Amino acid sequence: MNRVAWALALVLIYAALCLAVSVRAQRRRKLAQAQAAALLPASDAEQPLLVLHASQTGSAEEIAWATARALHLAGLPVRLLAMGDATLADLQAASHALFITSTYGEGDAPDNGARFARDVMAGTASLAHLRVGVLALGDSTYTHFCGFGRLLDGWLKARGAEALFERIEVDRGDEQALALWRQRLSHLAGTAEMLDWQAAAFAPWQLMERRLLNPGSQGGPVFHLEFAPADGAPLPDWEAGDLVQLEVAGDAPREYTISSLPGDGRLHLMVRQSRRADGSLGLASGLLTEGLAMRATASLRIRSHRNFRIGANANRPLILIGNGTGLAGLRAHLKALAARGRPNKAWLIYGERQAAHDAHYAREIEAWQHKGVLARVDRCFSRDGDAHRYVQDALSDARETLACWAAKGAAIYVCGSLQGMAGGVDTVLREALGAEQIDALIAQSRYQRDVY
Repeated sequence: MNRVAWALALVLIYAALCLAVSVRAQRRRKLAQAQAAALLPASDAEQPLLVLHASQTGSAEEIAWATARALHLAGLPVRLLAMGDATLADLQAASHALFITSTYGEGDAPDNGARFARDVMAGTASLAHLRVGVLALGDSTYTHFCGFGRLLDGWLKARGAEALFERIEVDRGDEQALALWRQRLSHLAGTAEMLDWQAAAFAPWQLMERRLLNPGSQGGPVFHLEFAPADGAPLPDWEAGDLVQLEVAGDAPREYTISSLPGDGRLHLMVRQSRRADGSLGLASGLLTEGLAMRATASLRIRSHRNFRIGANANRPLILIGNGTGLAGLRAHLKALAARGRPNKAWLIYGERQAAHDAHYAREIEAWQHKGVLARVDRCFSRDGDAHRYVQDALSDARETLACWAAKGAAIYVCGSLQGMAGGVDTVLREALGAEQIDALIAQSRYQRDVY
């Protein structure tokens, strides 16, 4: 076969792979649409109860789906929407609405609720006809605990909406607060029994490998962990961007971004060991990085994180930005790109402390560069050199390239620290591309963040 024929064959293979990815994404969207449509009433005479969610990591969306399914099974017509897709007209047409929301950053709305907060909540129209319930998700270790949920609840009251019950706040997945939410739903459905609430069960996973990634670093120890289902159970399916929850005795579950794909044969995590003020190990990170013996089991369950999956961005160039253990989620996306044979489709911008100790997964990154998966890599190490240089600084220095990639349709994924990195990156993006374009990217799901 001559060179022209070989080239043609490669082009055809590549086109077939792109088509397969596109078809798979379309099928997922159609399935989600069908699942949402199945919750709607059989006739227009039945007014559906609105269930609106605003979710950054997917927890609020997951609870919203469980809420909608439970109410639907109890005989209530339900309409499920991302908050960013809801309009004032939707609220005015409804008689009952449930709002399930997390908080992002300094008390702000999650990305898929930002348009609602900016446009709908800026209005002063009366909602006196509307009866509402609010479930606010948060983490009390943050200053603005349930900040957006509280802001939303206050706005609804100011507009005259009548509360079905007092706002329920959930601190790090607190089961008692979620049980109270289920109880309120049962009353709403007119039953004394708790509604059926289907949630994935925790299962035992065996620790197969643990290694320190950064010996000698000025930062906290970072470990690479690998788990396999215990007792030879089949490996469940997940996608790049998804999370795993660790069950912690006597406390709420902890979440970690998965850094591998099912094709790797194991579930990989990247965990930084944390210590409390008194020097004792953090409950979850201490268990994973030191307390759990090799071949011992931990209770885990996988949770889909639709907001950080590639989804409809499968055929776009990707700008992957992160720091520290945020590399975990970016690594999974790069593995997915490599598996699909996507050359020159990604730009990695990553920050850590010291090049000599914190160049995590350097060989993998170099291999992806060599294979053409990564078109560009910018790494900065804040403790090398006289002036501290961070991810946002590297991004700022590459503004022209950033604008060029954005113009070519790139999607931006940010994974890592909420404090410092994520805010700094957002500031640079808005300065370089303009606030309107960034808001448009959010609305198009082309700017996704998994930050903590």
